[in-house]
Amino acid sequence: MTPIYLDHAATTPPRSEVIEAMLPVFSQAWGNPSSPHAAGRAARAVLDGAHEQVAAAIGAESRAVVFTSGGTEAINLAVKGAAWAGKATGHRIVTSAVEHDAVLNAFRHLEKFGFETLMLPVDRYGRLDPDDLARALTEKTVLVSLQLANNEVGTVGPTEELIARVRAGCRALIHVDAVQAAPWLSIDVGALGADLLSIAGHKLEGPKGIGALWIRRGVAILPQQHGGSQERYRRAGTEHVAGAVGMARALQLIVAERPATAEHVRGLRDRLADAILALPGVELTGHPRERLPNHASFVVRDAEGEAITVALDLDGLCCSTGSACASGSTDASHVLTAMGFPHDEARGALRLTLGRTTTAGEIDRAVTLIPAAIERVRAGHAELLRARLPALGVVAGG
Repeated sequence: MTPIYLDHAATTPPRSEVIEAMLPVFSQAWGNPSSPHAAGRAARAVLDGAHEQVAAAIGAESRAVVFTSGGTEAINLAVKGAAWAGKATGHRIVTSAVEHDAVLNAFRHLEKFGFETLMLPVDRYGRLDPDDLARALTEKTVLVSLQLANNEVGTVGPTEELIARVRAGCRALIHVDAVQAAPWLSIDVGALGADLLSIAGHKLEGPKGIGALWIRRGVAILPQQHGGSQERYRRAGTEHVAGAVGMARALQLIVAERPATAEHVRGLRDRLADAILALPGVELTGHPRERLPNHASFVVRDAEGEAITVALDLDGLCCSTGSACASGSTDASHVLTAMGFPHDEARGALRLTLGRTTTAGEIDRAVTLIPAAIERVRAGHAELLRARLPALGVVAGG
């Protein structure tokens, strides 16, 4: 049977309209946008159009959008660029303990150069307390990085309130990681009040290898990639014109269809979550209400999340335990442990994320396949435990 894809938080299949928009670029606008001749000017016109379309989708002006190679580069440019730009006036940078690794590892990198990094705790749902953030701010704080929604558990944070606290407490620049949220939440950078915002094409049913960073007018950041004058001297390197066109088209379609898509997906998600939560020893992770409409995440006790995903893959269902960027790690999710889950429970993470193309028929199959896979994995876990008891000096059944 056709595989069921429930890992849209990791990446999304590029939709046909996006591919159709990109194809002519390879044959008709393949020139270098920085070249002054006709081929270069044709590519420049197409690239400028993509800037305008992305900007329109987030309520920005086109000159404020910088194309990057993806969400990770956009985040690194924002975090490192803002921190270094502010180093003369302060050295404290602040974020939460449940951010994406692109944020956390950028912070850890900056520690090596004398920055004081604060990774603030969160509650059981993965939300940062505005009071905790306010107490962390000083006149030496130069950057605060916040996520609009968590990629592993789907929690939507109180971002507007957090931004208001920063504005009241210091003059730090504010970066918002909207990579996971952009397909599902309406974004207006003017109303949001941040200074920098990052998104990625492949989360939007667009192509991989393209992302964007919005930079508020008047905000100075230090470029992290050096070479030519591309992207108004903010990101050197010949632009991925076809990728920019694909991302722009994907954003256009998402903005137009978002309300209907979110309603459709939320209903399917709730049905799936109800079926899994009916199993014993399963707990929803993330906020029960303030969460992305496509996102269902759990801890499954007495089972390894990796084992469940392997079992489901053999059944033709694609899902994950958490961030694809951390796939292969033997450690428990840093997001779940920061939310207070013990290490053993956090290793039972299961993330199911739906998309626009998810069907009711697929959910019909999923609500049968997933409980069965969990039961098989738990049976195997119990058998393994029984096999280990004699070695531990314990008599089974005693």
